[in-house]
Amino acid sequence: MKHAQNLQRRKRYFVQTAATILAVLLLASACSAQANPQGQAPAEQWTQELNKKYPGLLEEFGKLINKIQQSVQFPEGRGESRLLPLLPEETMSYGALPNYGETASQALKVFRQELVDNAVLRNWWQHSEAATVGPKVEDAVEKFSQLSQYLGEEIVFSGAMEGRDPKFLMVAEARKPGLKKFLQGMLDALPGKSKAGVRVLDLQELAAAKEKKPSEELLILVRSDFVVGALDVATLRKFNVRLEGKSRGFAGTPFGQRIVQEYKGGVTVLAAADLQTILKQVPPGPPQEQMTFQRSGFADMKYLVWAHKSVGGQEVSQAELSFTGPRHGVAAWIAKPAPLGSLDFVSPKAMMAGTMVLTSPAQIFDDVREIATASNPNAFAALTQAEQVLKLNLKEDLLRQLGGEITLELDNIAPPKPEWKAILKVNNVNRLQQSLNTLLTAVHFQTEQADDGGVTYHAVKIPSAKGAVEIEYAFVDGYLVVGSSRDVVADAVRLHRTDESLGKSKKLQASLPAGHAPEASGLLYQDPIAMAMLQLRQAGPQMMQSLAQMAGKNAPAVMRWYGEETAIREASKGGALDAGVILVVAAIAIPNLLRSRMAANEASAVGSVRTVNAAEIVYATKYPKKGFAPNLASLGPDPRGPNADSPEHASLIDATLGNASCTAGVWCIKSGYNFRLTAECTQQPCKDYVVVATPVDSNTGTRSFCSTSDGVIHLKQGPPLTTPVSAGDCRAWLPLQ
Repeated sequence: MKHAQNLQRRKRYFVQTAATILAVLLLASACSAQANPQGQAPAEQWTQELNKKYPGLLEEFGKLINKIQQSVQFPEGRGESRLLPLLPEETMSYGALPNYGETASQALKVFRQELVDNAVLRNWWQHSEAATVGPKVEDAVEKFSQLSQYLGEEIVFSGAMEGRDPKFLMVAEARKPGLKKFLQGMLDALPGKSKAGVRVLDLQELAAAKEKKPSEELLILVRSDFVVGALDVATLRKFNVRLEGKSRGFAGTPFGQRIVQEYKGGVTVLAAADLQTILKQVPPGPPQEQMTFQRSGFADMKYLVWAHKSVGGQEVSQAELSFTGPRHGVAAWIAKPAPLGSLDFVSPKAMMAGTMVLTSPAQIFDDVREIATASNPNAFAALTQAEQVLKLNLKEDLLRQLGGEITLELDNIAPPKPEWKAILKVNNVNRLQQSLNTLLTAVHFQTEQADDGGVTYHAVKIPSAKGAVEIEYAFVDGYLVVGSSRDVVADAVRLHRTDESLGKSKKLQASLPAGHAPEASGLLYQDPIAMAMLQLRQAGPQMMQSLAQMAGKNAPAVMRWYGEETAIREASKGGALDAGVILVVAAIAIPNLLRSRMAANEASAVGSVRTVNAAEIVYATKYPKKGFAPNLASLGPDPRGPNADSPEHASLIDATLGNASCTAGVWCIKSGYNFRLTAECTQQPCKDYVVVATPVDSNTGTRSFCSTSDGVIHLKQGPPLTTPVSAGDCRAWLPLQ
């Protein structure tokens, strides 16, 4: 039963990867529209375009992801590695992945069956831009699945240094014969330039191989028992000798033993770095920089290890940054785990919240001053002068009054006023209030206060160029609560008193990784859907509903870290941070697809302007009595047929740009841009012209372009043009570089 549950949990990771690929294809197909209706958001237009062309697609897409999640099986966690002992003793970095080939094959099978059974998905896949990209994705997944059948259950990567040259190795067990032939067949199918970067060798070919420049190509050695990848012949030969000698040295090194320990409990994905060895490879800098680095405490870093594994029946992601001795300096700022009381003021509807427990704000101030003044003795001179004027000591009057626990919460960033709050633990409320009064009086900020329900609320007006900005603060049960408004602070007080806060919520408690206490040194919480909405606010409810289906339940993404004497550890439940992966990818992908479309539109516009310039030269040569063509229609195709031409329709540009309706004063649309051509013809022949390309709206481009008879293309940043541009105006714009 536990085994089945573990496999079910692991499905989430591949499903979200598949969802990412499919989502990108879906969004790419939506980008086929060339122009947006005036004032309409691009993402909203994409959604409407999809609904119009492929009704019901978004809902069916979410159902597809659910089917993949229910059907795909995942590799089991590995309690040991047969490949790790084979690595060189000097290995400094290590990575290990399971063989996901069978998982990929199962997902592809489900997808293909769904294309057969589901007419909506099939229509989109066959008739949108996915019809071009999709088969390539299918073929890539198919090839990956076939390749995986030749490999063992684990693929290991390692890095080392030989002098100043990095050495890379990739190792996997060979499961069956025929791998060399299969790899060579894959290479032969690639375009000419691509296949030149990979060379597949057997043992005989390795012995005769000639060395090329390091990193110029990937060398793959196929043996009967192992397949090995490297970036140079010498590394490949050296490792081959190790395999022949059955060396097991790395497992006996301290770094190797640390990695072996991490496999216990069942590892899915693992990465590690020997930071001490890596730091020794870095050339020493100036003495002052070396001293500063030593004082920071990070010169004592030992290992960095990250793993996704099963702990107590839960899928957990955990990391460890260890040190050679007790943490000190900046590395010691993170305190030991403690109750996070400030979370009792945080809303369970928060978009994002972060908590940190610091050792001592006053000690941190001393560390910063020591590091800064080591390189610049006058670094704090201005602060000292300010303290004298204000009659306030930053360290003693402010920082020493803080307990070290700090929480920041973001609820909403929508204009006109974002909603946020900060909660700080306080050692001495009266002393801190007195210091704040002194500071606010000295800087002449207006303050007001009001009592409500036993709490004193302080309003502070901060002058700014756009008008005064008001914030509120209050002291409650040993905490200072600061917020963007009175309502925000009052709500924090209410949450604290009614136990309805995020800190007491079931979803936060459920996010606690197995084997960890509620106390922590820090916590980062985020609502994945709310975070995605930051960039997808205009995508439309159907798009967000589909993305939410792909992400599964709206589980919070929660990371916790723990400060120990000689290490800093991080842990999160396996599903926590991964629940919003597809939403984050979409939030990044949609704006970037928009920018890519805008860049493509601008490039197309510049190309069209160049085409018009070339056509004008031909026109003026062909019809010298006319001079330059007066409009785009004069350069376009003749309605009488492809072999006809005249001064009114010279057939020098295509019909999209040179339509018969594109006469003087008329804008013609192509690839998200409006085009217009006018000529200066005070007398025959026309001596000059100006061609202008301006975006249809701000969603299709941000720059306008123009050119005249001199052939130079000029640009102007800003909103779309609404008034005519003369040849003189055009030449005053910046030239396109």
